[in-house]
Amino acid sequence: MFGRLFKKKQTPPAAGQFLVARLNARLQPIHRGEFFEDPLDAVLKKHGVGEVSGGGTMQAKSGEIEYCDIEIQIPASSSDVASLVASTLDALGAPKGSKLTIEAYGEEVAFGSTEGLAVYLNGTDLPAETYRDCDSNHVYAEFGRLLEGEGRVLSYWQGPRETAFYMYGRSFDAMKGRLSEFIATYPLCEQCRVEQIA
Repeated sequence: MFGRLFKKKQTPPAAGQFLVARLNARLQPIHRGEFFEDPLDAVLKKHGVGEVSGGGTMQAKSGEIEYCDIEIQIPASSSDVASLVASTLDALGAPKGSKLTIEAYGEEVAFGSTEGLAVYLNGTDLPAETYRDCDSNHVYAEFGRLLEGEGRVLSYWQGPRETAFYMYGRSFDAMKGRLSEFIATYPLCEQCRVEQIA
């Protein structure tokens, strides 16, 4: 696989075991922290069973994010802690196709229940006045408003030819239905791509 894995360490390594949660989510590091790492860390510390010790982001050759990892340090391997991590991330909105690896045993636990939708705005082929008169920030805000109660925009990516918005919610089809009229009528969404990503 072509790509680069960018990692950050939040605390120095110490004795104990590690779990690695691979989120099937296209999240910038700041959004990974906001929506998943920080809330998970709070739950682990509340129960006194470990902490988030780092994270990583895998990028494709194009620069687009493919998935991200969260590293969790625990005092000792425990199926109860693994279940707590998986259930917490699931409750936070982890997408289908995510998995938790228990490094001490090489075991993997599947988790995640949300579906993902990406909209790729065409950044090069529309009329010049469309880019002049329309605003991708308006698209981002409108997607969030339209998805309220069904899903949410978690992150975005700006590539050389496209700008992508990544949304996760209960149903890809339901989210697509909520967005369809806006996508069909807002000029900046002309020639956009809509893809299921989880």
